[in-house]
Amino acid sequence: MTDHTELESTNWSPRKKSAWQALKSHYRNPNDFNIKRLFSKEKERTKQLSVSTGALYIDFSKNLIDAKSIRLLIKLAEESQLNAKIDDMFSGSFVNNTEHRQALHTSLRVPPKTASFADDKSNIQQEIQQTLSKMEAFCTEIHSGTWTGYTGKTITNIVNIGVGGSDLGPQMACHALRFYKLPSITSHFISNIDDTDLGNTLKQLDPETTLFIVASKSFSTLETMQNANNARTWFLRSAKESDIEKHFVAVSSNTEKTQTFGIALANIFPMWDWVGGRYSLWSAIGLSIALSIGMKPFREVLAGGHEMDLHFKNTPLNENAPVLLGLMGIVYGNMLNTQSQAIIPYDENLALFPSYLQQLEMESIGKRTAVDGTTINYQTCQILWGGTGTNSQHSFHQILHQGTQLCSVDFILPLDSQYDIGDQHRYLVANCLAQSNALMNGKTEEEAISELINSGSSDEEAKKLAPHKVIPGNKPSTLICYEKMNPRILGQLIALYEHKVYVQSVIWGINPFDQWGVELGKQLCDSVEPYLRADNNIPLTDIDPSTAEIISRYRKLQSK
Repeated sequence: MTDHTELESTNWSPRKKSAWQALKSHYRNPNDFNIKRLFSKEKERTKQLSVSTGALYIDFSKNLIDAKSIRLLIKLAEESQLNAKIDDMFSGSFVNNTEHRQALHTSLRVPPKTASFADDKSNIQQEIQQTLSKMEAFCTEIHSGTWTGYTGKTITNIVNIGVGGSDLGPQMACHALRFYKLPSITSHFISNIDDTDLGNTLKQLDPETTLFIVASKSFSTLETMQNANNARTWFLRSAKESDIEKHFVAVSSNTEKTQTFGIALANIFPMWDWVGGRYSLWSAIGLSIALSIGMKPFREVLAGGHEMDLHFKNTPLNENAPVLLGLMGIVYGNMLNTQSQAIIPYDENLALFPSYLQQLEMESIGKRTAVDGTTINYQTCQILWGGTGTNSQHSFHQILHQGTQLCSVDFILPLDSQYDIGDQHRYLVANCLAQSNALMNGKTEEEAISELINSGSSDEEAKKLAPHKVIPGNKPSTLICYEKMNPRILGQLIALYEHKVYVQSVIWGINPFDQWGVELGKQLCDSVEPYLRADNNIPLTDIDPSTAEIISRYRKLQSK
């Protein structure tokens, strides 16, 4: 392991930067940051600590920050050369240093009329636009009924088979945009190697009207290929090999393996090595989204992402929404030592958004190694978790209000509803705002006593019960709001968090575009799986006792 002192001698360590040290000093006494007092002291606080970009309004004013915090955070970003690093990503530099790759996901959402690339020799934009055109033509065939299954019936069910970014992004987006779903198409998503996932989905389907999208860059990912091969076997129980090309398409860069599977070359949509899985919904991986809602709304998702790209690239750091969102994580993770962050959308459309962000953030910046290979001795990514309001109020909000750990919260709120059902949306907004205020204001013991006495308790009873009702308050939150969910807003929201991740990776000096930690489990699976085969009785002497015991139990059960 690299000695921590070696890290301190490099330029990558944020701890070596003067702004980092100044922030540490500034936050030496966290009790100095009382949000209610700061509102009293700073009359323009909400105006000064909020940003509008595209359709999003983001209020940072209920965070444990003051004017000096912002100045020092911006200075830290400048000392980390954030502006130059942003330019590097957009200009196509090899920002993925461990795999010597570019990270060009932002190119996927550039409008056709303005598509260009810094390298005149590159045909990347041409390939992107050709792929979008191919997706559009395919969607038109499916939606018009021109494309039919092997018995002549139209396609009514789309099954996306992928895992990680090839599943989480498209599934989240299809769920978020259910209001725009085409009535003729029902979407399904299979990702888990647990055969319950595949089995429960297939029993709902008719092979004559089902189209499978196999989404795998390498066309070799274990979970995806197990599910795809078994879906293929299921399909061939009622169809012929030659019928596969009418019911299976692929998003992959491995055309050889894809064609061996039986998928026609014309039905393969390209995937490039400069698109990481968790940034891939903007690519042909988004085919399931386009089939669900239509190609025009899918292009609106891309347009929303591009709007956020322009804001991120061109806006001064102190007014830049992704920059400020990322810097909040520096405050809580590095200055106040918080371990986790909650994402709470008060929008049922975004029920899958916290899960999507878990991969985006924790797979990108859950790292302990700096870009120069040295071992990091400061906290990087916080553990991300969450759920939808108001359901989450009846599960985990208790720990937010009265727990012993500090946890920052991002509330995400639509100010209008896609439906008009009584007073429900008004109560939804009221609940979200109330939770944000409750985190900030809390309840003192005196307030609890007064409340109890007013409700009929005796003085003695009130004093005895009051400590249990004390809520300390001064818990931070950020509020992100918009009118109501639509494809463009979803694109803006996703890109906001993508760029937040990049900001934090620059500050921490890490590469957000690799995921080597994911690989070890895959490698060990290959060595463990042979012990579980029915035709193999390998002695368990060379495996750890805990694993050996479970394997023995598995073998006994399977032999019955």
